[in-house]
Amino acid sequence: MDPTDKAEIHNLVLGLLADLHNINVLWQAGVLAASLGLAWWIARLIRGRLAMIPPAEPGGTMKISVGGLNRVVFPLCALLLVIVGRFVLHRFHQGLHLLDIAVPLLFSLMLVRVAVYVLRRAFGAGSPLRKWERAIAWTIWIGVALHITGLLPDVVDLLDSFGFHVGKQRISLLNILQALLSVGITVVVALWAGRTIEGRLMSAPALDLNLRVVLSKLAKTLLVIVAVLVALPAVGIDVTVLSVFGGAFGIGIGLGLQKIAANYISGFLILLDRSISPGALVTIEGRYGQITKLAGRYVVVKGMDGTESIIPNETVITSVVINHSYSDRRVRVDVPIQVSYESDVDRALELMLDAARSHSRVLADPAPAAQLKGFADSGVNLELYVWVPDPEAGTGNLRSDLMRALWASFKANDISIPYPQREVRILGNAGS
Repeated sequence: MDPTDKAEIHNLVLGLLADLHNINVLWQAGVLAASLGLAWWIARLIRGRLAMIPPAEPGGTMKISVGGLNRVVFPLCALLLVIVGRFVLHRFHQGLHLLDIAVPLLFSLMLVRVAVYVLRRAFGAGSPLRKWERAIAWTIWIGVALHITGLLPDVVDLLDSFGFHVGKQRISLLNILQALLSVGITVVVALWAGRTIEGRLMSAPALDLNLRVVLSKLAKTLLVIVAVLVALPAVGIDVTVLSVFGGAFGIGIGLGLQKIAANYISGFLILLDRSISPGALVTIEGRYGQITKLAGRYVVVKGMDGTESIIPNETVITSVVINHSYSDRRVRVDVPIQVSYESDVDRALELMLDAARSHSRVLADPAPAAQLKGFADSGVNLELYVWVPDPEAGTGNLRSDLMRALWASFKANDISIPYPQREVRILGNAGS
């Protein structure tokens, strides 16, 4: 440690101890307590005013400003009030060591609040995020402690002493940590901006849904790339050094990451050709359901029973996809039934049409239809055809309702549903 730094730390500690024996420290403690109390009152007042503002659309600027103010308003107000109080006391007293320590502590508290808020906006709340929040808080507090104690320059010199050369570029441990910190900050800010842009795009009804998804994903990707390209030169690392790692990454894609690259490329193709979109009813490799999410690597198909299938985008591109709602969301539902040979078939067909027309989900256009399909061993096969506008609601309940109605109407009109039966003949000997 530099002798000058040691002397400054020594004087700071001695000054703080000396302040404890005179009235100077009481003035400083009073200013600090008043600043914290006034900052708490201002923060409560602002939060009350903001709570009266109607919530904005997801990703809107009002939502960002409200969330940001709620997190930083207290430490920011306290920091500004302490700085003003220290400036006023400096005209009457010397050696305001307590307030000199309070300023960086309050500033670090504000940094922690801002960093946590940006992380939540970039990644969303979750259990893994809580670990990162604690790590960020500890990193900032340790940095502030090293700065106050004067050990930060020694730590920086120690980290800079460990290094290696990549061509003509020297890379030290300090450069790596600075690069990670710079890239981390810029990438988080880029993801935050990407989520904001995504919220704006997804709430724009004038654009096609697939186009909105494509633009949001492209915006996120471009922002992350720009963030990395801006962050590395900012810490003194030449971006041409990445050519070595880029070549190794390209070989890795060629050898083992073909599927991942193919899935991501297929995802963009799916969004661009608009063959499927969120909300569409599809059948992919025997999985029937509604598309609830189009991700960069996969699509999520939610079945009628609530189960969700995660299907890689490459599978969607290379296999046959039945899109039940590609140009028309109306879907036909077939209801087969069998009546006995003794029943009035024409009357049964009329009752089937009456049951279909009385159901609220059945469309009048196309109109329901009932047909005689064939003659079976036990009876006459009939089939009812109806069209529904909301296939995402499922067809099981509709079939059940129609069959229950047919059961009641058939019984009331003496139309029977036959039991399975077989005719057995026993042939005796010809001579007996």
